[in-house]
Amino acid sequence: MQYPLFTRLISLLLLALVMGFLPRPAAAVLKVNINQGVMEPMPIALPTLGARNAEDHTLGQQIFEVVGQDLKRSGLFKLVDPEAQIQQIDGVETIPRFPDWRQIGAQALVTGSISGGPGSKITVEFRLWDVLLQKQFAGQSFSGTRENWRRVAHLIADVIYTRLTGERGYFDSRIVFISETGPKRRPQKRLTIMDQDGANVKTLTSGRDLVLTPRFDPNSQRIIYLSYIGRQPKVYIYDLANGRQEVLGRFPGMTFAPRFSPDGQKAILSASLDGNSEIYVVDLNSKAQKRLTNHPAIDTSPSFAPDMQRVVFNSDRDGSQQLYVMSADGSSTKRISYGDGSYATPVWSPRGDLVAFTKMYAGRFYIGVMRPDGSGERLLAEGFLVEGPTWAPNGRVLMFTRQEPSRRGQPGKSFLFTIDLTGYNEQLIQTPTEASDPAWSPLLSK
Repeated sequence: MQYPLFTRLISLLLLALVMGFLPRPAAAVLKVNINQGVMEPMPIALPTLGARNAEDHTLGQQIFEVVGQDLKRSGLFKLVDPEAQIQQIDGVETIPRFPDWRQIGAQALVTGSISGGPGSKITVEFRLWDVLLQKQFAGQSFSGTRENWRRVAHLIADVIYTRLTGERGYFDSRIVFISETGPKRRPQKRLTIMDQDGANVKTLTSGRDLVLTPRFDPNSQRIIYLSYIGRQPKVYIYDLANGRQEVLGRFPGMTFAPRFSPDGQKAILSASLDGNSEIYVVDLNSKAQKRLTNHPAIDTSPSFAPDMQRVVFNSDRDGSQQLYVMSADGSSTKRISYGDGSYATPVWSPRGDLVAFTKMYAGRFYIGVMRPDGSGERLLAEGFLVEGPTWAPNGRVLMFTRQEPSRRGQPGKSFLFTIDLTGYNEQLIQTPTEASDPAWSPLLSK
């Protein structure tokens, strides 16, 4: 007996519902909604990497632990308890028993293997599985050295993040910041670099001279910063490849807030001439200087748009610190901040869609964002003193300095925090000393 097509389809549909195997569209399963506020993190399982010997097994555990911490810290994922796992995954060739993983609540599963090569070389191969659709979603392998295993972990986390959110990851990146030790009256401030998760901390300067406002170039191999070597403020460029420092150029008076252009060929900064702070652009090859502003007010903290067609900066030309946007040649200046309070330290998002800033209002400090035309202002973080936002390479997360209130006459300590654009998931970045003035590098892998 032949059933009508409609009747047979209904029967199959009911059977699938009863068995629990009804597939859902991929976009509804392995896709994290990154545009909402409070969200339920996606459950993801990361069993131990398969390995042929105990040494590789231990290293594999460490790699997947860092992968898991990267994903968890983003606020978009939660890790399935390893103790709840039913199936033992032996390596990248193991086919998951999807009902076992679905039973413990996993929506995504990452399996993989680690193998040693010549010398200290290692290769990690992994697969990302959609548990609900019971199919592979992504797969890739990365090679590196045992000493550089953390970077392999960050690269894996970036792939997983990208496939599940639709945006580029940001874990394979670094932070340059100012580390502070010693008494508050005479602190030692050192130029310091670390991975974005706080690991691999390395100091770059001795602490004998004051250093301020470090910023990465677009290729991650140079840092521009202000230093008071010999008690004279000068702008320096530090080459990470060889550890050499060079003076950018000589400016009469004080110089402030140097920053690379997005193409890495120029530097933009403010310099004080006769007590008046103006914005300049310096060609890094010819050292030629071009003045962009000419106003009796204080103009400072400039930042290029990603396409280098515009510059955002702050100025008190209207009586209080506000944000302004001008063309890259200094023309067509327009105020964009009109909220209560004053604004400072603007920095353009690498995606070009937002400007982050520090806001001061009613005795409190805020980290906020607005569109380049001034619309859509949102405040993401608040505190006794929060300041100096810097963007992650994908334009999704901000890092900033948070200083505690003074206690018993002693200045409060400063630390680094991150927060995403929803205004949730604020995270402390652990550093061995007090830390301030962070700057996020571009992705190391481009």
